[in-house]
Amino acid sequence: MNLRFLSLASGSSGNCYYLGNERYGILIDAGIGIRTIKKRLGENNIPLESIHALFITHDHADHIKAAGCLGEKYHIPVYSTEQIHVGMNRNYCMREKIVSAKRIIEKNRPLTLQDFIITPFEVPHDGTDNIGYLIEYNRKKIAFSADLGYIPEQVAGYLRQADYLVIESNYDEEMLRHGPYPYYLKHRIANKYGHMNNAETADFLAHNITPQLKYIFLCHLSKENNLPELAYKTVEKRLSQEGIVVGKDVQLITLARNAPSQIYVF
Repeated sequence: MNLRFLSLASGSSGNCYYLGNERYGILIDAGIGIRTIKKRLGENNIPLESIHALFITHDHADHIKAAGCLGEKYHIPVYSTEQIHVGMNRNYCMREKIVSAKRIIEKNRPLTLQDFIITPFEVPHDGTDNIGYLIEYNRKKIAFSADLGYIPEQVAGYLRQADYLVIESNYDEEMLRHGPYPYYLKHRIANKYGHMNNAETADFLAHNITPQLKYIFLCHLSKENNLPELAYKTVEKRLSQEGIVVGKDVQLITLARNAPSQIYVF
């Protein structure tokens, strides 16, 4: 069965991604309301009952809003590190605390869930604890690195394995510098435990793209400090400088903040 990918939402107001096949699937993060999750899955003929697990990247509100509800009301196992679980249950935005649905995973240790092999890896960000995921299905790999301030070599090693890559391109440096945010927030976003900007993501891709990489999904774009067309053009131009033609050598997609993507079948 083919691998299917759907972004339900991607941005500072909420993040949630679906990965599955014709029979079942998993969610990566649940930072939007449960009714929105059910609606957007249903629009793509994906019943909530077919979701077999939820994997959390970190404990910020825009990644965990519906995690407690999915775990305790809908009995979907919620996987993350011990520290992230502690952080989630302390977070005011998650009204239902995770108890029976709690599942602990360890960084760099693969977990097999039916046809998926899921490996969490540490990323630099300012949550209680922070991970990305490399997910293998039918000998194809998709990597998620949604929130991170920079890409150390260990992270790069995981991302270079991907056939399909979901990677942060959060802000444009000039828009952030001249934008309305106070200094402390600008500093938090731009430091090495904050977020990746368009140019940083573009440079990483230009230096690390591999022949097997078929799709790049730019995620977690800022509402105030980025534009989808700007993120796209920055990456496209930088790749072209390395002789890589977007649309021919690799597909490039920017994921919307408040709307679902189309469903991609790999």
